[in-house]
Amino acid sequence: MSDYIPVEVIVEILKRLPVKSLVRFRSVCKTWDTLISHPCFISTHLQASLSNNTPFLLLSYWENCKKDYFLHYDNDGFDEFKQLQFPVFGCASDSRSFVLGSCNGLICLCFWNGVVSKFILWNPSIQKYISLPRLRISNDVHINFGFGFDSRANDYKLVIIGLEKGDTWIKPFLFSLNENCWKRVNAIPPSYTSYSRELSVPFVNGAVHWIGFQKRNNGVFTTAILGFDLSAEEFFEISLPESLIGLGPMVLSTIKYGESSIAVLKRNQANELWDFAELWVMKEYGVVGSWTKVLTSTLHRRWFPYILGFTKNGEVLVQLDYGKLASLDLNFQQMELHGVEVTTKLISLEGSYVESLVLLDKAVDVHRVNL
Repeated sequence: MSDYIPVEVIVEILKRLPVKSLVRFRSVCKTWDTLISHPCFISTHLQASLSNNTPFLLLSYWENCKKDYFLHYDNDGFDEFKQLQFPVFGCASDSRSFVLGSCNGLICLCFWNGVVSKFILWNPSIQKYISLPRLRISNDVHINFGFGFDSRANDYKLVIIGLEKGDTWIKPFLFSLNENCWKRVNAIPPSYTSYSRELSVPFVNGAVHWIGFQKRNNGVFTTAILGFDLSAEEFFEISLPESLIGLGPMVLSTIKYGESSIAVLKRNQANELWDFAELWVMKEYGVVGSWTKVLTSTLHRRWFPYILGFTKNGEVLVQLDYGKLASLDLNFQQMELHGVEVTTKLISLEGSYVESLVLLDKAVDVHRVNL
């Protein structure tokens, strides 16, 4: 076929096909195998998928000491697409997995046994993964993670920031998928401390975001959003709404808002996830004046919602106290129940997801497990 149809036409056809079909078509001939596995085609297919396909939401459910991952359509129906076949990565059986981020079909996992023991980049659509090189970090360092895509270098990166005792910043560790190695980054330390309790933080506009704070001698806090640009490899700060600036960091958390901005969730108590107080969105990224309070607990106490995050169309995805998932339309303040019942309160929205071929050219096959 390739003798009669130009390669450009073949690419135009193949880039519109689902991942499952493309993986099968690699066995048609060596030419197709080389084409589909080439980094240029992987990028072309990804852009087509991002533009033309309905994205998914990646949710995790933790119950009976077991965590499962599910993909749901990010649309009005919110139907379940499939449960991900979680593979065996050669980690100890008592390891606990945490999602550090999801980007362009890659899921970044860490396995935790009291200390970080292993990092994995996994593409469940093609069931391939890579193990990151081992990294030694002192147990005395409080660490935060951020995972995302460097569009300038066409590279996926994992950054680890940390504070030693006395709140002294260490040089950040940065892993590059293209280079398959860690390096230390000479970024100027921010004036804020960061003790985020959330492992998965929002990746927006080329940067990862945490809550940062300063604590004065009189016990008063000054709080802001601390960002790290994965391309420039630099820190920056974004001011919070005035009413949130003096709050302690443990009652605030950052959430991705749409595809290009962030939101902040305020809770009444740091140890009570269900007791949310306010939800603020930054309608124009980086513009402090665009912060808008869109939800308060005083209006919705009868629902007792646990806020998971945002859907593609800007609705708030929540878990209700009686074990159902629902979406809240912020414009009309109306709740719509989804046909999803959850028997555990330990559920997390890990981020958006799109099926892709990323890692097809550089990863190894995983060993599947039966569910």
